[in-house]
Amino acid sequence: AGQISSASHISPQFPSHRAITLPADGSLYSAMSSVEGHSGSIRRTFGSQKLLKTENVWLLNPQFAGASIIPSSEKYKEEIYFFFSEFNKTARVDEEPYRARIGRICMVDEGGVKNLMADSWTTFLKARVMCGAGNTQQQYNNLKQAVVLTAQDKRAGVLYGLFSNAWGRTVICAYSIEDIDQAFSTSKLKGYSGQLTGTRPGTVTAENQNNVKTLGVMRYHPEIEDVIRPVGVAPLDLPSDDQITHTVADIVRAVNEEHYSVLYLGTEQGKILKVLHTSEDVFIISQYSLFHNEGPVLNMAIDTQKGHLYVATAMEVQRLPLADCGRYGDTCRECILSRDPYCGWDKSRRKCVAIPPLRRTSPREVFVQSNTSVFLPCPVHSFHATYRWEKDNCIKNYPCLFSGDFCVLGPVVDTPLKEGVFRCMATEDGFKVEVISFRLVNDGRLLAASLAFTLGPSLLLAMATLWLH
Repeated sequence: AGQISSASHISPQFPSHRAITLPADGSLYSAMSSVEGHSGSIRRTFGSQKLLKTENVWLLNPQFAGASIIPSSEKYKEEIYFFFSEFNKTARVDEEPYRARIGRICMVDEGGVKNLMADSWTTFLKARVMCGAGNTQQQYNNLKQAVVLTAQDKRAGVLYGLFSNAWGRTVICAYSIEDIDQAFSTSKLKGYSGQLTGTRPGTVTAENQNNVKTLGVMRYHPEIEDVIRPVGVAPLDLPSDDQITHTVADIVRAVNEEHYSVLYLGTEQGKILKVLHTSEDVFIISQYSLFHNEGPVLNMAIDTQKGHLYVATAMEVQRLPLADCGRYGDTCRECILSRDPYCGWDKSRRKCVAIPPLRRTSPREVFVQSNTSVFLPCPVHSFHATYRWEKDNCIKNYPCLFSGDFCVLGPVVDTPLKEGVFRCMATEDGFKVEVISFRLVNDGRLLAASLAFTLGPSLLLAMATLWLH
């Protein structure tokens, strides 16, 4: 699945919590918001590594909205992003006096040299985050909450930010973690025009940063020039005027093996919006009114292990199933049209049900050309079972033609094999299991490099025996 990070409470202007803490690899990282007598800081406050902090001039009265570990397949490249709004000292009279930021530190950072930044981060960089339509005046500069979904070992994923403007209107902007990483890795440093030699300031390296000139540049130029802009340039186009007070998110693998982002948005009126976000659009799956006393949603938490969403107002706490599939009617069409990736149609029980974990095999990709015939083999483990092929859950199902120790799905007049996920299902004594699955992808590659063959069934099965065992 993914890692999820979010702030915990929302007030009308800034998060009410003064500190955000994040445990990671035996260390504890803390972000202190600016309060009277304290300028705000990002620190490593516990652990076997050196305890480090931001320098006072790097942050301008920050108000923190969240933090998240950004994983990497190379352990030394793991980072932590901090999300906050800070004072904008260059704001004009008609501008809001704060700006949204992302700050980044490297987890292997051990500070500078004895006389220069010995107790400070040497990898800290920050960037401005824009949420609005292009460069127009309609910008949302107050970052109230941040939620990050990432893969387990890849620096990829999505950041969802909850923003408000000077009039209190709220929107959600989505950002690519890959875009953010690219900006931190390549952008020029704001205000620095000199030549850079050696390791770039702020670069994450396996060895500690100890170049005095690089540290000097880093100390006085912690901000990058590139501005982080949302995917699609503008905020998510939510078909709702409700003011959002809190959000959480989850990564869901649907029956078609694709991963989808699901957002849960709590509103000022105490409603919950369940929203599907894809690269193409935003779709409200469901809307809930859970509370007896109307009031703003103050907190939400997802328990992915038990499959529940917990929602709290000042007066009540409610629990909601993530896979609330029974609300989508009693037909396959209604189940599929809900577009809820937690749910799928169970043909044997004839109802919309939660997709059980570990129910599926991992589909083997088959690259095909549009003018070829494809045969998909399914190993027969029991001749007492009934074997059938299914495509994309309940949209189509096809018979399995027996040939020796396999049953085969092949093209016939009314069964063209087009792109999608095909699953071989075996049913015996009322129990249904998935035996094998294939994902057909039409990308013009030569079939000789794929798992499917355009040869006759007998040769196909002989070849299949080799790679299925």
